[in-house]
Amino acid sequence: MSANDEWDTVTKIGKKANGGGSGERETVIKGKSALNAAQRSGAVLNTEKKFSSANATDKGTEGQRLTKVDRADEIIAPPKTDTKVSDAIKRRRGEEGFKMTQAQLAQKANASANDIKSLESGAAIKNQQLLNKVCRVLKISPKTGEPLPDKKK
Repeated sequence: MSANDEWDTVTKIGKKANGGGSGERETVIKGKSALNAAQRSGAVLNTEKKFSSANATDKGTEGQRLTKVDRADEIIAPPKTDTKVSDAIKRRRGEEGFKMTQAQLAQKANASANDIKSLESGAAIKNQQLLNKVCRVLKISPKTGEPLPDKKK
């Protein structure tokens, strides 16, 4: 290639470098039949499981929330700890038989004092594992904040 040939080539830079909107577009396939047809045609496929099936035992909504985050343009805040539960933790920590400081509760739940502080203030991003540990120590329900019944043997 001579030096004169390089002046004849064009290099595109920017959004429209691949020819604008006429390129291959990503599509979402809904249903097994459409997926099978795409596989038979030899199309490039990328599959992602967005949420659990109807028969799943754990019917969490985290996958559906992630789908919402994936499709949204604006920033979506992560879920916070329920104020009912955080108030119940504060209340229970002051009750007779459970009187302890945040540091003592943190030690019993194998967590940091800052985690307990943010959990009680309601500012903590929902951490179900930490919430379960704290509620187990205080013998309250992690869903409602209600005291759990005593198990008598």
